[in-house]
Amino acid sequence: MHIEHLALWVRDLNRMRTFYQTYFKAISNEKYVNAGKGFSSYFLTFPDGGTRLEIMQMPGISDMKNDVLTQFIGLTHFAVSVGSEEAVHGLTDRLRVDGFVIVGEPRRTGDGCYESVVLDPEGNRLEITV
Repeated sequence: MHIEHLALWVRDLNRMRTFYQTYFKAISNEKYVNAGKGFSSYFLTFPDGGTRLEIMQMPGISDMKNDVLTQFIGLTHFAVSVGSEEAVHGLTDRLRVDGFVIVGEPRRTGDGCYESVVLDPEGNRLEITV
């Protein structure tokens, strides 16, 4: 058993797709459109072929801001493994230079993980791990 995919409602479908393609080497399927509902989405597959990310857009979806200073019940982040501590540092630095908000510098956590935390273009917390 495994998690097949996670899904995010997004404001800007193309910007989010480009972000995950550019920084995490995601491969996108063709855009799915349900014109009757005004729904559109992409499935993004990462190089290891594991869990996919579905990004979705549709009019009428409530806008809930993911405040980095506030804890809340529900999904708070997801993590992408980049394979090494050096890769965590390199990608974190690249994202910083490109203007993305780093909310957790590369570090070893109390439970032994090595990670950093960045906000994607729409403010979702994303852990970059070994």
